[in-house]
Amino acid sequence: MKRLKIALALVLALSFAASAFAGGNKIVTFDRHMKSSEKFVQINSLGGTVERELKLIGAVAAVFPEDVKDFKIWSLKGVTNVEDDLYLPWLNEASLQASPLPTLESVLASAGELETPAAEPVLSFTRQEDAELPWGVKRVNAAGAWPYVTGAGVKVAVIDTGIDYTHPDLAPNYKGGWNAVTQTSDPMDDQGHGTHVAGTVGAVRDGKGVAGVAPRAELYGVKVLDKNGSGQYSWIVAGIEWAVENKMQVINMSLGGRSGTAALAEVMKVAHKAGIAIVCAAGNDSGAVNFPARYPEAIAVSASASNDSIASFSSRGPEIAVIAPGVSVYSTRRGGGYTSMSGTSMASPHAAGLAALAVEAGNTGAEAVREALKGAATQLPAVQPVHQGAGMVDAAKLIPAAAKNPGAFAWTVAGGVVANYVYACVTTGCPDINIPRPSGNGEAPQQQPSSPQPHPYSQTEILHNIQRAQ
Repeated sequence: MKRLKIALALVLALSFAASAFAGGNKIVTFDRHMKSSEKFVQINSLGGTVERELKLIGAVAAVFPEDVKDFKIWSLKGVTNVEDDLYLPWLNEASLQASPLPTLESVLASAGELETPAAEPVLSFTRQEDAELPWGVKRVNAAGAWPYVTGAGVKVAVIDTGIDYTHPDLAPNYKGGWNAVTQTSDPMDDQGHGTHVAGTVGAVRDGKGVAGVAPRAELYGVKVLDKNGSGQYSWIVAGIEWAVENKMQVINMSLGGRSGTAALAEVMKVAHKAGIAIVCAAGNDSGAVNFPARYPEAIAVSASASNDSIASFSSRGPEIAVIAPGVSVYSTRRGGGYTSMSGTSMASPHAAGLAALAVEAGNTGAEAVREALKGAATQLPAVQPVHQGAGMVDAAKLIPAAAKNPGAFAWTVAGGVVANYVYACVTTGCPDINIPRPSGNGEAPQQQPSSPQPHPYSQTEILHNIQRAQ
């Protein structure tokens, strides 16, 4: 009898949750050729209200009266799919939140997971600069790539709880964003998770606080989760659509759930086709990879501890592309200051920052970025291959070999004009170089002008030309 009462209590609790959060919220997909106005008419015919249109997948998010059953919605003209637009706690499976988390580290250490610190790459930085780098940023050897690429000009969408864009380590790189939760508000973080994630991706390198993996990346806050870290499927779909429409090059999604939807699967395909590298946290249930990381378009990331073992909480499986630091990661905190958090939520932005470096290094398109990350990775000896994918990425290996030669080298420019240029890098970054461009028709000029007018070639152009010449 006692077990029966417990079972009934659980059923009632689940029923209450469903009525409170899901209710009549649906994602309704229509035939792609159907006009928006026709979709709205069909929804209204059942007393429903369209909350938002998901144009890139031909769907709408709508609310229907409780007495409208799915079969009635299916009967509407042009409908191809109907699914619940559930409100779920997306951070429960992606991060282990605490502020700070020394207690978690000590617990893991006592369990044998943090027994030996990972061997760190030798970097040529002053003590002040080195102190700015959290252990995870060091472990992926981000500084090894910085003389050549820093993520400059690469658009990274942090699809999360928003970003505290007033934080001094984020403000210089913050370029805007969008709030899918409250569409009339800006994407200011009211929870803290997205701010922490953003710092690992691209906190500015200024000798203070922390520096991210890609310290000159352009950060965009796309708020799809509320102050509770929860959100509806349609909010996440809408956030991904915003990233596509605004030509983001990298997406980070440090969120996850144990089930996906047709709408989420479809928008992942759309973003991938648009060339966006979609980096996702694998999950924190020590089991199978969660959604959206499980979709084939995602670059799924598992979490490592500082001794190069897999974090005990990390989800794992054949979908994993790479592994990245995810235990006691120190990063930016909402409202200012810094804190440590653990989870694959913290591992994913390391990989997203690396993806930004890969994009600036000349890798164009989602699959090119994926292959660049995998090609720069080495498997960790103590971790099963199925738990880590290609392994831990070394950022320095993302750079073409020719770019590392500080002397003179040649590359081919438009029309077959070949010239030798000297390219010198310093530890504070590589400046643009003033050199004469070829003539407008792409052909070599008959004679060089006595005083050619210099034109700045960005480091991105230089790297692209290096790769073309290899």
